[in-house]
Amino acid sequence: MLFKSTEAKRGAYEMLLKQQAALLEGETNLIANLANSSALLNQTLPETVFAGYYLYQDNELVLGPFQGNVSCMHITMGKGVCGEAAAEQATVIVTDVTKHQNYIACDSTARSEIVVPMMKDAQLIGVLDLDSREVGAYDAVDQEYLERYVKLLMQA
Repeated sequence: MLFKSTEAKRGAYEMLLKQQAALLEGETNLIANLANSSALLNQTLPETVFAGYYLYQDNELVLGPFQGNVSCMHITMGKGVCGEAAAEQATVIVTDVTKHQNYIACDSTARSEIVVPMMKDAQLIGVLDLDSREVGAYDAVDQEYLERYVKLLMQA
């Protein structure tokens, strides 16, 4: 996400959180919420080539609702950035995917990535995965707001 200033980025994320809260109001279906959530992320973050979710099932991550190009359908725990974030249960930011040893190339247009684990009651539900066409698109501000975004989702 390329913004002219940190303040502009924070402002965009504040609006994103408000929009997400409005979409979640009264809806408890996980798939419906993830589908709208991925669409909202895709519409809001113009450099995004993938905005979506992988859901934890049978000790692997399975492709869930997303916006973007065709993607990997199954990811082993610990493999790739998504598997890494899920196994560590911590957000992972990759500035340049071509230099990340554990990167799985699902989309050749992706240049940077951030993955945020989705936890509920100390249990892994899945991960939010965002890929950008720009190198260095994600930083600590993105991490802060995307972790808040996921927390909002998990409360619904």
